[in-house]
Amino acid sequence: MLYEIGQANRLGTRPSNQDRFTAVELKDTVLLVLADGMGGHHGGEMAAQILVDVAAATLHEAPRPVHDGERFLAAIVTRAHHAIQDYARERGLDTPPGTTGVLCLVQDGVAQWAHVGDSRLYLFRNQLPLYRTRDHSYVERLYRRGEIRRSDKSFHPMRNQITQCIGRLPEVPEVEIGRPTPLAPGDVLLLCSDGLWGALEDMQIGALMNAPDIDAAVNRLAEQAENNSYPNSDNISVLALRFVSRDHGERALARADDVRAAPLRRARQENLEEAIEQIEEVLKKYENEMNR
Repeated sequence: MLYEIGQANRLGTRPSNQDRFTAVELKDTVLLVLADGMGGHHGGEMAAQILVDVAAATLHEAPRPVHDGERFLAAIVTRAHHAIQDYARERGLDTPPGTTGVLCLVQDGVAQWAHVGDSRLYLFRNQLPLYRTRDHSYVERLYRRGEIRRSDKSFHPMRNQITQCIGRLPEVPEVEIGRPTPLAPGDVLLLCSDGLWGALEDMQIGALMNAPDIDAAVNRLAEQAENNSYPNSDNISVLALRFVSRDHGERALARADDVRAAPLRRARQENLEEAIEQIEEVLKKYENEMNR
């Protein structure tokens, strides 16, 4: 399996960085993990680190390939939740720290993801956001009920209130898990904290991810988000994987440049009506994923 990984992190204007992330890479298997410790609560950064550490350990311990991705991802969240609770008890904390979390398991070109809270995963194809996780937040709940408009979400006074987190409450949180999704060459999986998506529109993120160098692309995303939200910039973390091929070797490497250049070549070769028709067909094909 051939792929490229990019990552970026910004402190913003916060006094400390409570975001944590990692990409655990094994043969034909990658586990992406991103956690955003709950700001304003003692130990948020430790809760985020515990999730990252537990995820890495769980993958190393698991038989590979992982045959039940849903069970595997849910087990990571459960283990991390209990580990955070243990951390709080050992230190005599009145309230355990908490964190959001988003994880993505990629095996042989098939991705499956899970999330808790408002850290997000996006799946971009040809710069289009084909899928985005649905935030576990008070504002998202209002929007889904039809009580507010999409345009109201960014300015709602309770926009930062999440309804699920890992560690802070006694009960293990509900984990939302996506179904296994085959990746096409050029697809980008992007995990990010709310410091990124709160400052950029989905289409802006997709457009910037078209750059040939994925590491440079995510760093430009983080920089743009930090500039857009100044002087109240949150911690900003981005972790992205661009899928190239299931094949190994030089043949797949040679194909990487073709994958990156394909959207530009199509834009030059197709007229506007054909491009619109293609976009509509892709959106129809992935309508179920987008509306989950």
